[in-house]
Amino acid sequence: MATADSTAKLLSDLNINAGDWPPNLVKNLHLLSPDEIELGKMLLEMGQGHLFQHWAEPGVHDDQKKAFFAQVAKLNSSYPGGLASYIRTARELLADSKSGKNPYDGFTPSVPTGENLSLGDDNFIKFEEAGVKEAKNAAFVLVAGGLGERLGYNGIKVALPAETTTGTCFLQLYIESILALQEASNRLTQGTCQKEIPFVIMTSDDTHARTLDLLESNSYFGMKSTQVKLLKQEKVACLDDNDARLALDPHNKYKIQTKPHGHGDVHSLLFSSGLLKVWHGSGLRWVIFFQDTNGLLFKAIPASLGVSATKEYHVNSLAVPRKAKEAIGGITKLTHSDGRSMVINVEYNQLDPLLRATGHPDGDVNCETGYSPFPGNINQLILELGPYIEELTKTGGAIKEFVNPKYKDASKTSFKSSTRLECMMQDYPKTLPPSARVGFTVMDTWLAYAPVKNNPEEAAKVPKGNPYHSATSGEMAIYRANSLILKKAGVQVEDPVQQVFNGQEVEVWPRVTWKPKWGMSFAEIKSKVSGSCSISQRSTMALKGRDIILEDLNLDGALIINSIDGAEVKVGGSIQNKGWLIERIDYKDTALPEELRIRGFRIDKKEQLEETYTQPGKFTLKP
Repeated sequence: MATADSTAKLLSDLNINAGDWPPNLVKNLHLLSPDEIELGKMLLEMGQGHLFQHWAEPGVHDDQKKAFFAQVAKLNSSYPGGLASYIRTARELLADSKSGKNPYDGFTPSVPTGENLSLGDDNFIKFEEAGVKEAKNAAFVLVAGGLGERLGYNGIKVALPAETTTGTCFLQLYIESILALQEASNRLTQGTCQKEIPFVIMTSDDTHARTLDLLESNSYFGMKSTQVKLLKQEKVACLDDNDARLALDPHNKYKIQTKPHGHGDVHSLLFSSGLLKVWHGSGLRWVIFFQDTNGLLFKAIPASLGVSATKEYHVNSLAVPRKAKEAIGGITKLTHSDGRSMVINVEYNQLDPLLRATGHPDGDVNCETGYSPFPGNINQLILELGPYIEELTKTGGAIKEFVNPKYKDASKTSFKSSTRLECMMQDYPKTLPPSARVGFTVMDTWLAYAPVKNNPEEAAKVPKGNPYHSATSGEMAIYRANSLILKKAGVQVEDPVQQVFNGQEVEVWPRVTWKPKWGMSFAEIKSKVSGSCSISQRSTMALKGRDIILEDLNLDGALIINSIDGAEVKVGGSIQNKGWLIERIDYKDTALPEELRIRGFRIDKKEQLEETYTQPGKFTLKP
């Protein structure tokens, strides 16, 4: 009886009317701390009484009841504004979704202002130099919450080799690119203080431990461990119906079901971690966001950063030319009838109807360039740090969310399965004032964008002429970009041949790769090529060192150069050998490693000329 008395006293102390509370919760009140009771009160006020219907008598499952409140506390603290705010937003968005409300109602689309760059011309070189200078004032943020399951790869995506000639994985490529930029930037500005560029990786429950392990087991790929910070994204509560009742885990009635909230969480994580203020205090000016499997990205970053610095953009979206109706969002200026305006990514399936509804009867069509006037969003953003902090201070890092419930039928009353609110990193500009300077930088797709996101079966179904976005096309795109850059720098590079791997027809260029520190900018690459150089289509060349100079080199075979900083190697003459051949493999052959199967080929290393220089000095390699 003492328990009933103490519960009654507890209820009156808290101004709670027992009749308003679920009996199962009232019985268990004495188990809860004051903080847990407050959370219970909040849940009930938000119409979540159903969560306690299945609660057992005191003494049964008490540990699980405590675990329930521990989970609620975590969900409450990891969301800007807490769980009550999440539920309120969910109700609004679910009501809009049910009524079919158009998020772009009242907005008229137009083409925003931006910069179109072409590799190797004077404009490109000018912006690239400005960007390399500015790089030491930037921080890089990699959004890497995903596993490679959708690719047919069971590891984390950043552990996947970007190309198999050297086997360099995406994370290594990214870190070596940041270090090369850091070195080039410090060299250009000749500062006495050698700045270190901070690198943040946003992970998830799925990827956190494996990302840390990949870094630690490879000594952070040459970066200081103090330069790298991992921020783990938490999941959000699932919703069972249009009233935003939280869904219980089907396997555990004392647990709320959760799902990922989307990569837009990166903003609230950076804000709540305090890193932005630290960076601002140390004089940094830019934050550069990028995604986990684009092997070309860093070829586009220096010039894009130069555009941000020169044009003083608060937000700069990297973009590529986009064909009308292509399945990639378009960067669009939206102006509301009330005068508000924003520059934002509009998903491709929304852009066409939006244009038709606002006086463009043909909708999303190509203009005289053969491309849509709305550039294609590739989800790489450069934000100016000062205005970014100002904005996040207002919003707490919360990004405009959306909900995408799958309804059982046309009545839109019940869901096929629980849903949740989601947010996207590129929706950050939605809340910016019209005074914010938001622009874009367009680069050729071959130079800037070759994501790896489709498995072989999905890629083989892609209509001819459209990008495969597979491990096969991603690797071939790296060789194509490197070959085209060398061609632009004056090397004669033989034309590619067409081959089919995993049902995808791709261009096979010479397999040319280099460490980022060999050439971070076009001007630097051009300065390392002289005389009359040529590379045959069947050749492979891997340059793993900073000071390697190609002079009158005719390559027909495989050439691998390894050199330390301070070893200057001039490579020339005629190099011919059996080379490294690309051999087709069957992706269903489980005897082969996944990272090769998803490409449909492996490299048969027949013969090569490989030289390694471990001492500083000047060397010549001329067979």
